[in-house]
Amino acid sequence: MNKNRQWLMLFVMLIGIINPLFAGTDGVNSIHWGFLTMNLLGGLALFLYGMSKMSDGMKKAAGDRMRNILSALTKNRVIALIVGAFVTMIIQSSSATTVMLVSFVQAELMSYAQALGVIMGANIGTTITAQLVAFKLTDYALGMIAVGFIMTMFSKRETFKYFGEALLGFGILFFGMYLMSDAMKPLRDYQPFQDLMIGLENPLYGLIIGALFTGLIQSSSAFTGIVITLAMNSLITLEAGIPLIFGANVGTCITAGLASIGTIRDAKRVAIAHVLFNIGGVIIFIWFIPYLTDFVRTLSSDTPRQIANAHTIFNITVGIVFLPFTTILAKLVYKMLPDKEIETGVIPATWHLDDSQISHPAFAIELAQTEISRMSKIVARMFRSIIHPFSTDDPGEDEIYPNLTILEGIDMREEKIDFLDEKVVNYLVQIGRQELSNQQMSEVYAMISIANDLENIGDIIHRNMIPLATKRLQLGSDFSEEGKEELISYHVKVSKQMSRLREALGEMDPVMAKKILQKEEKYGIMESDFRKQHVMRLRQEKEASLETHEVHVEFMDLLKQVGVHMANIAKTIMEIDGGENVSA
Repeated sequence: MNKNRQWLMLFVMLIGIINPLFAGTDGVNSIHWGFLTMNLLGGLALFLYGMSKMSDGMKKAAGDRMRNILSALTKNRVIALIVGAFVTMIIQSSSATTVMLVSFVQAELMSYAQALGVIMGANIGTTITAQLVAFKLTDYALGMIAVGFIMTMFSKRETFKYFGEALLGFGILFFGMYLMSDAMKPLRDYQPFQDLMIGLENPLYGLIIGALFTGLIQSSSAFTGIVITLAMNSLITLEAGIPLIFGANVGTCITAGLASIGTIRDAKRVAIAHVLFNIGGVIIFIWFIPYLTDFVRTLSSDTPRQIANAHTIFNITVGIVFLPFTTILAKLVYKMLPDKEIETGVIPATWHLDDSQISHPAFAIELAQTEISRMSKIVARMFRSIIHPFSTDDPGEDEIYPNLTILEGIDMREEKIDFLDEKVVNYLVQIGRQELSNQQMSEVYAMISIANDLENIGDIIHRNMIPLATKRLQLGSDFSEEGKEELISYHVKVSKQMSRLREALGEMDPVMAKKILQKEEKYGIMESDFRKQHVMRLRQEKEASLETHEVHVEFMDLLKQVGVHMANIAKTIMEIDGGENVSA
């Protein structure tokens, strides 16, 4: 649960306890303000806690599946919108959906414009909470709490436990609604409160109140639920409820903006797009509030249901209207926040790890996986470059930074790999301290192993291959033509394995991991043949082979070691997937 929300609920409950001590009774309206405040704030605390508990349970039960659904998206914007709505409807958190999107954009699994379509769908998915609240299930709250508690405590299967946790949270949510509803009944006949609610029919006032309160409790779904609770007690009209839920759409941007502080640039872009999308929709729709009011009245005579329907219709319509313009919106956001050279510079830095998401293991694991995929990209560049000093005396220039030589580029990337290995492992250890499923725990341990293997490959290149290249230069002699061709050929094959590894790590793909293992066996045979051919040249006493023998054999050994580490990573990926055990 978000720490800010935890403190808010604690504050609310403390106020509820302290306030009766200073409370009195209004002689005119016979309202005991102390008890009213205590029950109202206590109910609000339970409502917010229940919503958070329900969201956590659903994310634990379905988080891994939901990220797989998102990663399989096509470039079709309509499908992106539908899947975004479905995923958010299940996990009940548009911010959690956004976190997954950021990691997929960084891993190049989807385009930024495609991600915008999912964001629009995420807003639609949050409306399911309002629809559920409008069903008035408060009479069954304690029953849901009881069943949810039994499932959580006594179910042996983790999935049932997580669904039990979600049901428990759902029950607590409705019990909180019951307390708030009961507390607010005396306000029906309190004229100053009635005047205040009528004043909210002014769209500007409603927008401001909705935005501020949503920003305070950091949940548009929760605020919408509160508005519906007011409607259930006839304390608010439809004309006042609609501006409030519009304000909630603006207020949720505050949460997105705060969450993006200190994050990578793509996360900031997602937050900006979210702000532009939500505020743009409100600006357009605010002029049509009277028409929306008339329309939802034709769908239902129940005010709570009318407000829920207005919330759903608003988000669906805005999503459909903005969907054709996602490419334009993406370009606008890039102009507002262009790329910074420092992000792809030589200074070691993490791009994807977000400490605020550690309490959401499914998504934190995804971020760690994306950072590990980046590590593999850096290692691959080191490995591609290392063949240069073995094939020529020219120092050459780095493929990305022409101001650096080949060896300086490798040194720079070795620092990055050491830095990232430490940060990623520490991040995964923190995730491991959370409440994890067996599958998630396996993923955490596996990724620690993968990060260490990547760091070991970097060490082989930096600590072993570079000194060996220097030794070759000091010999003043080059490999034989056949020997050089064999080394380059073997290096090319291992480089292809690096490309396959990066693809496998992008989605923890067991199929590609299996292909790596199959190719490793094939390349092992090829390496053995190359050794035999080198020995034949030694027997023939070829001068170049004799002079470079030690360097040739050691370089071949080091290339083979790199292949072994990649095979280890491939096996680890297959173990994560629960696939067959692969023997060495």
